[in-house]
Amino acid sequence: MGKDLLLIGSVPLETVEDVMRTFGGALGPYLPAIPDGEVGERRSWVLRLSYQVFNGHIDLETIKRPPRSNGVEQLMPLRREDVWQFKVRDGVDAVRFGNPGYRLGYAKDAVNSYFVFKTLRERGVIPADLRFQIAMPMVNSVIRPLTFPVPSDLEKLRPGYEEAIAAELAAIFDAIPHQDLAIQWDLAWEIAAVYDGLEGYPAEREIETHVAPVRRLSRLVPDRVALGFHFCFGTFGGWPRFAPADLGRAVELANSAVEATGRRVDWVHIPTLDRTDDAFYAPLSKLDARGARVFLGMIHSMPSFETRLGIVRKFIGDFGLAAYCGFGRHKPEEMPVVLADHLTAHKLNQAGRSH
Repeated sequence: MGKDLLLIGSVPLETVEDVMRTFGGALGPYLPAIPDGEVGERRSWVLRLSYQVFNGHIDLETIKRPPRSNGVEQLMPLRREDVWQFKVRDGVDAVRFGNPGYRLGYAKDAVNSYFVFKTLRERGVIPADLRFQIAMPMVNSVIRPLTFPVPSDLEKLRPGYEEAIAAELAAIFDAIPHQDLAIQWDLAWEIAAVYDGLEGYPAEREIETHVAPVRRLSRLVPDRVALGFHFCFGTFGGWPRFAPADLGRAVELANSAVEATGRRVDWVHIPTLDRTDDAFYAPLSKLDARGARVFLGMIHSMPSFETRLGIVRKFIGDFGLAAYCGFGRHKPEEMPVVLADHLTAHKLNQAGRSH
């Protein structure tokens, strides 16, 4: 996939059609695939799963929930301190999820959004060669210590949640033509964990802890379906959730994850910060994407963009561009500027290649 821009996933517009008309129309020629914007409650990424999937599960106890707002229940936490938290009930060794294929909501939304995608493509609103992109948070970005603070609970939950993802994938692959489809694994907690981990959770610092579910789930993706990765420094509570000294561990995790898939990987997205020193970007020289298109999350802080672009070229050759993450926590009125920044970045990247 030689396209030069990538959209990560979330776009704060009202409908799937709004997203695809607005972003597909302006950026479509440069994209390998287009997401549905993760509209509605998926805009919160994984936070919605707390009240839609975990709260009320027969094997889980809710031990913390967001406080009321003006006397009314609050489902969506506004601060990291207010997130839902759960524990596995005593005597439960393994938590599993019923209604396979539809429990998490990804397959249901994908089928609905694909209809919009197909209709707009048939009408020529978006390019004919675009794929429909589904961003799927990887297991450990959902079953993580922030939400499940009892260390021993993670291994009681993760296999069952992985099973639920596999069922969602099966439903998606059954409903959507494979040649039209792209799956993107989103890894946010994973990248934070391998950098600094969390006290009391030593295994979270190990790359294999996070690569193992990638290995198993990637083998379920049919060959004709495109596969990508989005690694993220996190945006909840403000971007970045953490700011590493360099891209070293991010590159190590990306290399291991790509290798673990055992199949063709079509793109790898690596986030960057607003840094203008060689040391931060130098580990990119060790990135081994195994033929996947590399997209660097550099479309931000545009006054320093050209400077950063010049520094990055010291360490990596050809690459595409993206934002550091999706736009779900942006305001809708910011989207025209976001679009303009993507087009400007594309032109500058193209110009830099010719020199």
